[in-house]
Amino acid sequence: MMNLRHLKYFVATAETGQVSRAAAELSISQSSVTGAIKDLEITLGTPLFHRSSRGMDLTGPGREFLASAREILEKLEQATRAARQHSELSGSISIAATYTVMGYFLPYHLDRIAALHPGLDITLHELNRESIEEGLLSNRFDLGVLLTSNITNPEIETETLLRSARRLWVPHGHRFSLAGKASFEQVAEEDYIMLTVDEAAHTAMKYWGRTNFRPKTKLRTSSVEAVRSMVANGQGVSILSDMVYRPWSLEGKRIETVPTDMETPSMDVGLAWRRDTVQTPAFQLLHGYFKQSFLSPQVPQYPS
Repeated sequence: MMNLRHLKYFVATAETGQVSRAAAELSISQSSVTGAIKDLEITLGTPLFHRSSRGMDLTGPGREFLASAREILEKLEQATRAARQHSELSGSISIAATYTVMGYFLPYHLDRIAALHPGLDITLHELNRESIEEGLLSNRFDLGVLLTSNITNPEIETETLLRSARRLWVPHGHRFSLAGKASFEQVAEEDYIMLTVDEAAHTAMKYWGRTNFRPKTKLRTSSVEAVRSMVANGQGVSILSDMVYRPWSLEGKRIETVPTDMETPSMDVGLAWRRDTVQTPAFQLLHGYFKQSFLSPQVPQYPS
C-alpha cells in the first residue's frame, strides 16, 4: 500500500537522479530507498524509472507521477505548518546573503520561518562576501548567510550549517560518466566552463593549484544556469557543488556527476555575524531555527 514514505523517497530519487544521493539527502540507507520505489512501482503497476549504472531516469509514467507526488507532499507541509503553534515574537532583522545562497538555499527556509513566526519582519539583501562582511562590521546587517569557507576576518564569527561536496559535471553519456571517475589530468583535456560567482573561480584555482594541471577554460560566467546548459549541451565540463546541482538543464538535457581522483574542498554554507553583536530576540530565534534544522539530530520532514 502506498504511503507518504514512498512518495518522499520517490521524489528525492527523481530530483537527485541517484538512489545513493537520495539516501544521503534523507539520511537513510540505500536499500530503504530502493525498496520503497519497488513497492511503489508494484502498487502503481508500472515502472517509474529506467535504471542504469549512471543513475535513475524517469519513465513517462514516472514524470507524470512526480508532479502528483510533489503536490501531495507540498499540501501536507502546508497543512502541518498551519497546525503548528505560531510564535508571538515580533520584531525585525536584516539578513544579507550571497547570490548562491539566495538562489539555492534560503527561499525554502524563509518560507518556513514566515509560517512559524509571522510577526517577524525580515529585510533581505543580496551582496558579495566583501560587502556582507563590511555591512556586518558596520551594523547595517544583523546576520549573514553565505559561504563560510571564504571568511577569514577574525572580527566575524561564523557557524557552518552544511558542507556540500563538489563533483565534476558532465553531459549524459560522457566518457567520464561511463568510466565512473575522472582524473584532473583527464579533466584538463576537456573544455572547461568556469563559474565565477561567489568566488567560485578563486576557489577552483586553489584546488587546481595542488595539481600539475590547469583547466582549459572555454567560458567564464557568473550564471549557474549558463554552466548547466553548456555542460548539458556538450560544450564543456565543470566542477561544482551538489547544492546547485540539478539533473536537467533548462533545455531538458541530462547532466551527470562523477568523482575526481583528488578530493576537492566542500562548499560550506552557514551563518556569520559580528563577534560582539548584541543578540536580539529576533537574532536568537533565527540562529536557533538554523541550528535546529542543521546541527541537531534530524527527524523526517514528513511522517513515514
